[in-house]
Amino acid sequence: AGLQDLIDRQLIIQAFEKDKLQIPPHFIDERVDLVIKENFGGDRNAFIKTMESQKYTMSKFRGLERDKIIVQAMRAKNVTSNLIIPPGKVDEFYRKNRQLFASKAQIKLRMIMIPGHIESGGGVAQSSMAEEIRAKLITGADFDKMAQMYSEDSTRELGGDWGWIDDKTLAPELSQVAFSLRPGEISKLVHIGGNHYILKVEARQGGEAKPLKEVRAEIEARLRQEQAQELQEHWLASLRSKAYIKTF
Repeated sequence: AGLQDLIDRQLIIQAFEKDKLQIPPHFIDERVDLVIKENFGGDRNAFIKTMESQKYTMSKFRGLERDKIIVQAMRAKNVTSNLIIPPGKVDEFYRKNRQLFASKAQIKLRMIMIPGHIESGGGVAQSSMAEEIRAKLITGADFDKMAQMYSEDSTRELGGDWGWIDDKTLAPELSQVAFSLRPGEISKLVHIGGNHYILKVEARQGGEAKPLKEVRAEIEARLRQEQAQELQEHWLASLRSKAYIKTF
């Protein structure tokens, strides 16, 4: 723990003792028994041997556990018990942050790529061919068969089928066009790097935010955590302001 954490811990313990509060011995007994059960499989002898090897006495260990209980109890009293999350706060967070609860948008895509062959002087012919292919697709030609006949990318044998993709799969220029299409829609010709692309979206999924009722508990937990952090900072600042702290 950092120096400030150690100081804050001591201030919390001092505040506990100033209020003349007490930790019942059986609380500490239960904490020690829990440590032995979870870390030593219930073997008290193994626990004692480990303490001895680390120069710990039972009294010192119980004192440390007592301090932990005090800190937890004081935080519960001064932070946790003061947490209040109005329902309207949850609704407001959801309205402003719906995108946090949306599943990843995906599209089922087919694509035809016609190389430009600009270096060999075939740029105009290739562009014209791409226009003709798109015109046939618009009038009902089968995209799968047209891709197998004309496309020159790695999905040609699959009829240009890219399967389900997200918005990071393609180059940004292609992704922007693809995700703007409705299911069944065929894109205009997209020209990138001298090549010509025709895209068709077959289906879409995801991208919709979960309903509030499904994420209300998650939002409440998030807001409680944020509020707890703020309350704890205010509480610790108050303890610090009342203390004289000298560090070396």
